[in-house]
Amino acid sequence: MPYVHDTILRLRHSSPAQTEFYQAAEEVLECLRPLFERSPYYHDHSIIERIVEPERQIMFRVCWTDDAGKVRVNKGYRVQFNSALGPYKGGLRFHPSVTAGTIKFLGFEQIFKNALTGLPIGGGKGGSDFDPKGKSDTEIMRFCQSFMTELYRHIGPATDVPAGDIGVGAREIGYLFGQYKRLTGCYEGVLTGKGLSWGGSLGRKEATGYGAVYFAQSMLESRGESIEGKTCLVSGAGNVAIYTIEKLYELGATPITCSDSRGMLHDPRGIDLALLKELKEVKRISLEAYLATHPEAHYVPVADYPADGHAVWRIPADAAFPCATQNELTKADAETLLGNGIRCISEGANMPATADAVDLFLDARVAYGPGKAANAGGVATSQLEMAQNSSMQQWSLEKVDAKLKAIMASVHRQCADTAEEFGEPSNLVLGANIAGFRRVADAMIEQGVG
Repeated sequence: MPYVHDTILRLRHSSPAQTEFYQAAEEVLECLRPLFERSPYYHDHSIIERIVEPERQIMFRVCWTDDAGKVRVNKGYRVQFNSALGPYKGGLRFHPSVTAGTIKFLGFEQIFKNALTGLPIGGGKGGSDFDPKGKSDTEIMRFCQSFMTELYRHIGPATDVPAGDIGVGAREIGYLFGQYKRLTGCYEGVLTGKGLSWGGSLGRKEATGYGAVYFAQSMLESRGESIEGKTCLVSGAGNVAIYTIEKLYELGATPITCSDSRGMLHDPRGIDLALLKELKEVKRISLEAYLATHPEAHYVPVADYPADGHAVWRIPADAAFPCATQNELTKADAETLLGNGIRCISEGANMPATADAVDLFLDARVAYGPGKAANAGGVATSQLEMAQNSSMQQWSLEKVDAKLKAIMASVHRQCADTAEEFGEPSNLVLGANIAGFRRVADAMIEQGVG
């Protein structure tokens, strides 16, 4: 079927130099081939042509003043990709690597991830090439206030509800929300990831990491195995990685690695979670400082990484949780993981494995959970925060965690059932893409052309 080739060519022409977006679109479209053969009416409604184009793309200048009084300028983005299922929902990423293409790929993935949760939320994403690292709290506050001064006119609790992502945690959400409230005069659930004392949800900070582990648990249980007793590799050292590690310990597994932008830490006895939280959530310093307390651990700086991949994936283990960033797990990394007997990969980050790496995992028929399914716990709990805001309630952590576990089990069941329906029972990539696409596409058809 030529539609994949033709669609990617059109995207290269209409959205030049957006390689990550092409990668995400091609992965989804390739998986949809059997669906289109069975249900050609999706072609009749031009769903592919419509779904790969955002409903709205917003780009703006962000001017702010640093502590030395110098005016700085960054670019801001919000891509409102698809609202067929509900208000746009997706995080804000503040990182120097952010481009229009990055936001497009993340927003496109968000459409299907949000659809898989079964909750009434559409897909969107936003951010800036601003780097919070090394900035003072007042510099970050001034940047966030300037960013929201433009963004506020495009969002709202029934329109678009951003959340956090890389570089946007509780501090940044607080500054963004404060500026939104000053500009609109409204105290409403327009952002998720808020502080617990002013509308936030218990469990939101932990949700993406917890969800990735719950998804891995579901995958393993479907194969007659358990997460308990497994040795696990985790990349990253932000919220997703930290709370992946926490839930792995709760379920009886042993996480032995984590990483940040400077290097990788390996502690074969198990990562000291309390120390990791102190280094990354309190002191905000490099993982290398871990060695001062645990000199027996091993730290590998980025300069010493293998040329064809990431040091964290070169350590033997049972399960892997990529929780850092896109394309961090290469074909060579996948070959090493498989050679070392890896049995389960659950993606806490968005598209962390390259296309070649994904192909190897699928060919090996290991338990592989793609990000749009395995890391859906974060956005699912964001919607639970929206529900609490609407009803002026705050639920207990136990209630939120129980709902999260049930949602992740449902996401896995949808992916597995759809994969089996199309004759590839171990291919959760195909299952996730078809299940998510069908829900969105059917809503688009029922709502008419527009």
